Amino acid sequence: MTKLSNVITKVEEVIMGLLMGILTIVMIAAVTFRYFLKDPIPWASEVSIYLFIWFSFIGGSWGLKYGTQASVTFLVDALSENKQRILRIVQDIIMLLFLFIILFYASKWVMLPSTMLQKSTSLGMPMWIPYSAVPIGILFAVIHIIARLIRLFRHQRDVPGKEGDKGI
Repeated sequence: MTKLSNVITKVEEVIMGLLMGILTIVMIAAVTFRYFLKDPIPWASEVSIYLFIWFSFIGGSWGLKYGTQASVTFLVDALSENKQRILRIVQDIIMLLFLFIILFYASKWVMLPSTMLQKSTSLGMPMWIPYSAVPIGILFAVIHIIARLIRLFRHQRDVPGKEGDKGI
């Protein structure tokens, strides 16, 4: 599961880079056309919103792997290492249950006939494409949490952050 989590992390990093690059180009073009050429691009805001939604869900999953979310840890830091590990296991199990519920309902929502037939206003794009960011991002997060739980149960160290800190 750790190998799968690592592969997904690489995929997430590529996707986030592409999304941010495309988002930057679209926003620069939108501003240029609107304010300098006085001819706004009608679909630019819609595309930007959908790109940012995808970036948020993929980035949220990536952030779970590296523990980049803000947290208050002064009580946890006061515990012994073994108690911290047990608390992290309980935390991850609760988070996993929550993510499974979201994944279940988000998947049902994306596959509803009304969602499958719905089109976006500017592009006419099927809305299941931007809506799919929710179950895909949550699925990636579930895989990262399961991999972390396996490491915790095996008494292995958490995934270190990019700068070599102790991780989650």
